[in-house]
Amino acid sequence: MSDKRDFYEVLGVERGASEEEIKKSYRKLALKYHPDRNPGDKGAEAKFKEAAEAYDVLGDAQKRRQYDQFGHRAFEGGAGGGPRFHNMEDIFSAFGDILGGQMFGDLFGAQRRRSGGPQSGRDLKIVLDLSLEEIDSGVERTIVIKREDHCGGCKGSGAKPGTSRKTCEACGGRGQVSRTQGFFAMVTPCPSCSGTGTRIESACAQCRGSGRESVRADVKIQIPAGVEEGMRLRISEQGDAGDPGAPRGDLHCVIREAEHKIFQRSGADVITEIPVSFAQMSLGDTVEIPTLRGRAEMTIPAGTQSGKILRLRGQGLPVLDGRGRGDQHVRLFVEVPKKLSDRQKELLKEFAELDKKSSGNASFFDKIVGYFS
Repeated sequence: MSDKRDFYEVLGVERGASEEEIKKSYRKLALKYHPDRNPGDKGAEAKFKEAAEAYDVLGDAQKRRQYDQFGHRAFEGGAGGGPRFHNMEDIFSAFGDILGGQMFGDLFGAQRRRSGGPQSGRDLKIVLDLSLEEIDSGVERTIVIKREDHCGGCKGSGAKPGTSRKTCEACGGRGQVSRTQGFFAMVTPCPSCSGTGTRIESACAQCRGSGRESVRADVKIQIPAGVEEGMRLRISEQGDAGDPGAPRGDLHCVIREAEHKIFQRSGADVITEIPVSFAQMSLGDTVEIPTLRGRAEMTIPAGTQSGKILRLRGQGLPVLDGRGRGDQHVRLFVEVPKKLSDRQKELLKEFAELDKKSSGNASFFDKIVGYFS
């Protein structure tokens, strides 16, 4: 079980709070615990990150639905599934508009994402197609992705082997330049070095100074049992490489369910239709029913009507939060034979006459016999 606090509790809102209420509450907390207002305060920094993680989920309609249903487990399915935000730069990049954009940066320091520090790598996204059988049991997949890695020639520096990056003379290595506008000191990224604080005199021929190259990589993904269509698994630090010294981006895996020939899904329950004979419906019978894990016996009570839905408890899919399994719902319908022998017709006609005498009306079997006459 996760030791994280409930995200609604973190933001101080009710579970039925509107999108605007959630956004307003997050902004209030972010401004209160902002690191520029609480320099050196590790407790405030932790609360700032916690609020950002809560808003990242509750501020997104799809993620919020998943969280409401499965809690923190909805975002812990991937191998190494850690927090989305590796550092403060990630938070400012994601929610800079909510934190106040340019004005916030001007009042409390340079814009964080362009401060000249090493930047995290870009996140990647793929779609995983899963069968219901794989969802039922959980599965480990090894996928091949194309991503950016540090250049093997220059180790990510972008400089020609044997040379190194030089400190930018324009900004003195700070990655920022400032100018005065009225009463405010405006801090912007250095245009000479694009905010990195260093410049390349001789570019690496292999990557042309970018410090990165495209590679193919094998990534193992552990998919938990019970995932649903549209659910997103986050595999930490399996995205593009960041700047030297910064973490990789994450890999986001979106689940897509393949259509099944027999079963339909409804949450943790599965639904199937089974043809049975009139005799089985009338007299009752014990039949074998296909399930996701083989076959199971099911008793049809005598006098069951066509269209009746019976339930096999515990034969559905696992519930993602670990609380057992759903059920299998079996809809029964009468299968009318396409051909009848003379003896079968004779018996059906006899039954139809008896049924007509007892009910006083043309029976279902009158229609069946007429169909084959």
